[in-house]
Amino acid sequence: MESGSVTTPFGRRPMTLALVRSQFHAADIREGKSADKWKIYRDACDARTLLGLRDRALAVLNALLSFYPETDLNEKENLVVFPSNAQLIARANGIAGTTLRENLALLVNAGLIIRNDSPNGKRYVRRAKDGAVETAYGFNLAPLLARAEELALLAQKVAAEARRLKVVKERTTIARRDLRKLITAAIEEGADGDWRAIEATYIASVAKLKGAKSTDTFEAILDELTLLREGVVNILECHVISSKTDTNADEIRQHIQNSNTEFINELEPASEEEQGKVTADNSTRHAEPLKAFPIGLVMRACPEIAAYAPGGEVRGWRDLMSAAVVVRSSLGVSASAYQDACEAMGPENAAVAIAAILERAGHINSAGGYLRDLTSRTKRGEFSLGPMLMALLKVNSVTAIRA
Repeated sequence: MESGSVTTPFGRRPMTLALVRSQFHAADIREGKSADKWKIYRDACDARTLLGLRDRALAVLNALLSFYPETDLNEKENLVVFPSNAQLIARANGIAGTTLRENLALLVNAGLIIRNDSPNGKRYVRRAKDGAVETAYGFNLAPLLARAEELALLAQKVAAEARRLKVVKERTTIARRDLRKLITAAIEEGADGDWRAIEATYIASVAKLKGAKSTDTFEAILDELTLLREGVVNILECHVISSKTDTNADEIRQHIQNSNTEFINELEPASEEEQGKVTADNSTRHAEPLKAFPIGLVMRACPEIAAYAPGGEVRGWRDLMSAAVVVRSSLGVSASAYQDACEAMGPENAAVAIAAILERAGHINSAGGYLRDLTSRTKRGEFSLGPMLMALLKVNSVTAIRA
């Protein structure tokens, strides 16, 4: 391969350090390296969004590669092609001359080709007596060979992101379908619950899909729909199981139906005997582990606890649990009550419960009593954090819009 030295473009085209870096990279190709030019081209097409290329630029790259006679780009061969603009236009589906020049510049700036300009800016080849290429002026394809592995990795990254987005969209479609049909069934069959308010929350979440572009945005919307679906399922479960469960459903619906309703004032049992009686009455029920929620969703529903975290920011579960210990003390929750909650719910969910209690601290007379009640209900399998988080997420979303 003719690696050459650093060359500068002809005429008024400026030289940049990025172009110098690209030429150094192109010169550093492993000896004897070769790669299928059309495989490299397909990888560049797949990675075009990461490379900042548009379809016309890829059409021009295709035309340039068609002027290289071999299928494989080889380090030992001359990698400079020298077609005229007229020839390139003909092989690039007849694009305009200005468009050709713009897209050639894009390919150069993306580091996929290098200009190897002659003294007068013309493209041509000088051959030896035996017909071998002695000097060629035009476009050097060496960067494509040098970056073959990098382009393949970029293409794989784009494909993985596309798969991730596809999965998120599929799950979002299922969540939308489930919610729409469950809410409709509940309204038509007269199930207890403020279904109009729940439906309004559903419609607001679905409306966000129109402006969603990134995978992260779709995942945030999916989190909201999943949380809402869990709340709906909990209400319907409480509605159809038994009259005893209906009493629990009334309490759960308070979280979802009316964000302005104060939490009931739940105090700790008066004695160990009373606590033992409650446990004995419910010994036939088996508690299941509470579902873990994404930390981002928790922080959107309970933003106030961030002020108690190290550095005033919750970056992960460790920060949230550290903040919960501080909040627990400030709310007057005993260490034993919090320890019982950690054992019943798990330390992460116990921290979430503390964060939720902090959000509604003005409506709770006894934070310790309330946490003990949640712990007791968790042990009996009667409590889920989902409805509580959904209610807080809805309240904070409304507050943000009004602000």
